[in-house]
Amino acid sequence: MTDSLQDLQRLAASGRVPPPEVMAARARRWGWWYYVEYWLRTAKAWAVSIVGYMIGEPLLYLIALGLGLGSLVDSGVGTVDGVSYLVFVAPALLVSTVVMSTGAELTYPVMAGFKWDRLYYGPHATAVTPAQIATGQFVGVMLRFVVQAVIFWLFLLGFGAVPRGWLVSLLVVPIAVLSAAAFGAPLQAYAATLKDEGYQFAFIQRFVIMPMFLFAGTFFPLATMPGYLQWIGWISPVWHGTELARLVTYGATEPGWLTVVHLLVLSGMTIAGLVWARRVYTRRLGS
Repeated sequence: MTDSLQDLQRLAASGRVPPPEVMAARARRWGWWYYVEYWLRTAKAWAVSIVGYMIGEPLLYLIALGLGLGSLVDSGVGTVDGVSYLVFVAPALLVSTVVMSTGAELTYPVMAGFKWDRLYYGPHATAVTPAQIATGQFVGVMLRFVVQAVIFWLFLLGFGAVPRGWLVSLLVVPIAVLSAAAFGAPLQAYAATLKDEGYQFAFIQRFVIMPMFLFAGTFFPLATMPGYLQWIGWISPVWHGTELARLVTYGATEPGWLTVVHLLVLSGMTIAGLVWARRVYTRRLGS
């Protein structure tokens, strides 16, 4: 028996069930949050594997790239951007891994909601609107990324990769989540437009997500890349988020106007993507 069904039975047995019009009014107002709660409850079924992934990934990345590759870089070229390679690459790994996770959370699950499992149609039969379903799916995934970013940040503290201390470096968590939102919201909207999956998601993984990981200044300063490749970083949420993360973890220097640009780009992509997603959900579920 699911937790949701048990909650409904307890509510019915208590005699405190609100009238239908009251429940409908609440759903119209808080429907997006009801869907977040549903998403979090269903995610409990994969809690062990999700937590294992959240712990194993930063540990392997920091050991292999931060310490392993970092020792070679430090002994060869010395510091990068005035700090050890571990300190330089660690915040970028945090941001990039959270952003890359959107490829699993906001592609196939979105299509499943419309086509395979058709889980969006149940809430849509209530007073919850399609736009609220889109928002709830998005917010639920972002809450998962908050936990993922916090765990990765704790590893950064444990590896001594945050010279600015825990209080300032904690800002890397909302920065990583905002970066994931900037890529995830348009990705969710695009996934919602697809009625059949050929190779679109595989194409995105290979030719969008992986280039962002490799060529958006994650492993070396973007300025050291050839000019004809730097544009990948400029349009990538990973680069904008990485620059902000380095600012709060070790005090990387950059003009104040560029920091504002980073925030505007990430916020603008998030808002535009979420508006697009809400419209697509409304069109598809309303048809």
